[in-house]
Amino acid sequence: MSLHFIDLVVIAIYFAVIAGIGFWATRGKKTSEQYFVAGRSIPMWAVAFTIMATIISTGTFVGHPGTAYQKGLILLVPHLLVPFVLLAVAKVVVPFYRRVVRMSAYEYIGQRFGLGGRFYTSFGFLADRIFDLGVTLVTTALAINVLTGWDLRVVILGVGLFTIFYTMVGGMEAVVWTDVVQGVILMVGGVFVLGRLMFAPEAGAPFAVVAETWRAGKLTLGSWDLSLATFTDPKLTTTWLFCLAYAVQWTRRYATDQHIVQRYLVAKSDEAASKAAFWSALLCVPVFVVFMFAGACLAGFFALAPVPPPPVPDSAMPYFLAHFMPAGLLGLVVAAILAAAMSTVSADLSSVGTVLTTDYFLHFYPNASDRARLLCGRSMIAIGGVLTVVAAWLLLPEKDSTPLMERVIMIASILSGGTLGLFCLGFLTRSATREGCYIGIACCAAFTAWAILTEPRNRALDLGFNFPLNPILIGICSHAVLFGTGWIASRIMGGFRPDDVDRLTYFGLKKYANTTAPRV
Repeated sequence: MSLHFIDLVVIAIYFAVIAGIGFWATRGKKTSEQYFVAGRSIPMWAVAFTIMATIISTGTFVGHPGTAYQKGLILLVPHLLVPFVLLAVAKVVVPFYRRVVRMSAYEYIGQRFGLGGRFYTSFGFLADRIFDLGVTLVTTALAINVLTGWDLRVVILGVGLFTIFYTMVGGMEAVVWTDVVQGVILMVGGVFVLGRLMFAPEAGAPFAVVAETWRAGKLTLGSWDLSLATFTDPKLTTTWLFCLAYAVQWTRRYATDQHIVQRYLVAKSDEAASKAAFWSALLCVPVFVVFMFAGACLAGFFALAPVPPPPVPDSAMPYFLAHFMPAGLLGLVVAAILAAAMSTVSADLSSVGTVLTTDYFLHFYPNASDRARLLCGRSMIAIGGVLTVVAAWLLLPEKDSTPLMERVIMIASILSGGTLGLFCLGFLTRSATREGCYIGIACCAAFTAWAILTEPRNRALDLGFNFPLNPILIGICSHAVLFGTGWIASRIMGGFRPDDVDRLTYFGLKKYANTTAPRV
C-alpha cells in the first residue's frame, strides 16, 4: 500500500518541525550541563510532557492494542497503577535526587556503595534501554510496514538515524521540546483512531464494535483467580501477576532509571520536578486507556466488517489504519506513530549518552575538558543508536509468536538485574555496606542465571531444584534477592559505609533538605 500525497505532506511537515526544533535547541550551547540537563531551566508543564512522551512509546500505539486485540484488557489495570507509584516518587524520590546527583542517577549508587555498584547499575540500565529501544523501533517498523509496504529493516534504520541526528545536535533541550510536540500529536492521533472505530460504517451502526467486542469477551480485565497456580503455572498470566510485575517495573523505572531521573533534573525547582512527575502519570493514563480500548475494539470491528483479519495480532492497529483511515488523517496517525517512537528513542539515547559520559568516561578521564565531555556525549549517543538498530533487527517477531508486549515485561524485568533492590538497600537502610552490596549483587546474578536456565517455560537445564514460578517473576524476585542478601551480609560482615550515610538515605531527607549535589 502507498500513502496518498496529502499523507506524505503531513509526514514531511512533521519531520521538518522536529528537525527545526533540534537546530533551534543548539543556540547558546556552551557547557556539558546545558547539553545533558538543559541547565535545569525547563518549566514544569514541559517536564511533565517529556516524561509522558518517554513512557508512551510505539509499544502503546502498536504493541498494547495488539495484546488487547488478542487477549483483551489484561494490561489495563497494571497501567492504572502509574499514578499511585508516582505519588510516592514525586514526594520522596524526586527531591532526593535533585540534591544528591548532578547528571546521572548512578552517581548516587557510587556515593553510597562505591564504583562497583555504580558500574553494575549503570550497565544494567544501558542493557535495558538498548533492549527497550529495540522494541520501540520494532513496533514502529511493524506499523509503517503495514501502512506503506516498506521493508522493516529499512524503516528501523531510517527512524533510528533521524532520531540520532537531532538528539546529537540539540541535546536534552531538543529532546524536551520535541517531546512536547510529539506528545500532542500522539494524543490527537489516538482520539482520531478511537473516533474512526466507534463510528465505522463498515461495522454497522455507531458503537456496534463495542457491543461485538463485549460479546467476544475482549473487554474483560483478565483472570482474577488468586491461587498457588497464579504464581507457579508458566502458561497462566493473570491480572494479579501483571499488576505485581508492572508495579515493580513502574517503581524501578521512575525511581532508578536514568532516562526518567534525568527529566527530574532538568526542571527549574524541586517543586516543579515533583509536580511534573505526578502530572506526567495523569497524562499517561488516558493515553493507555484509549489505545488499549481501541485495540480490544479492533476484535469487534474485524468480526463485523467484511474484511479479512490482520495476519499477526501485533499488526492489528497498523492494519486497520492502513485500510480504513482517510487521506490526511492517515498521515497524522503515521506522524503520531513516528512521534511516539522518536520521543522515546531520543529521550533514551540522551540518557544513554549521559550515563556513558558521566559514569564511565569521567571516571577514567576525570580532568577532561568540557569540550571533550560534549564530544563524548554526542559520540555515545551515536553508538547507542547503532546498537539500538541492531537490537531491533534481532527482535523482529515471527508468526505465531507470543504477543510482543507480553515478552517485553519478562525480558525487561530480567535485564533490570535487581536495580530496584539495590536502590532500596541504599536508600531505606543505614546499615547496608559496600561489601554487603557486592555480595547482594553476586547472589542476584547467580539467582537470575539459575532461574533463566531452569524456568519451566523454556527449561535449558534440569538441576532437580529448578525455578518453580512463572518466568515473569524472575525479575521481581531478583530485586528481593539482592536486597535481602545484601542487607543480611551487611549485618553479619559489616564493612564500609560513607561518613555521611544519613544524607544518602531516607532518614536524612529533612536534615539535608537544603543541600545541593556536588559538581561533576
